[in-house]
Amino acid sequence: MRWWKVIGLAGVAGVAATGVVIARAERRRRAYTPDEIRARLRARLEETPKGETSGGTDGGTEGAGRAR
Repeated sequence: MRWWKVIGLAGVAGVAATGVVIARAERRRRAYTPDEIRARLRARLEETPKGETSGGTDGGTEGAGRAR
């Protein structure tokens, strides 16, 4: 086997491994229901002190009802 074939096979294996990592992360991200995500975001908002929120005066929840 020539060296360029080994490099090519290593490249293919690297691309496949990257695809597996991306697919696993996507599956983990989509495992949450919208209600779970909403609850987690609200809990994080409650943990932040009022002075550290960015955005408007309502704690950064502007546009929260516009999610698709």
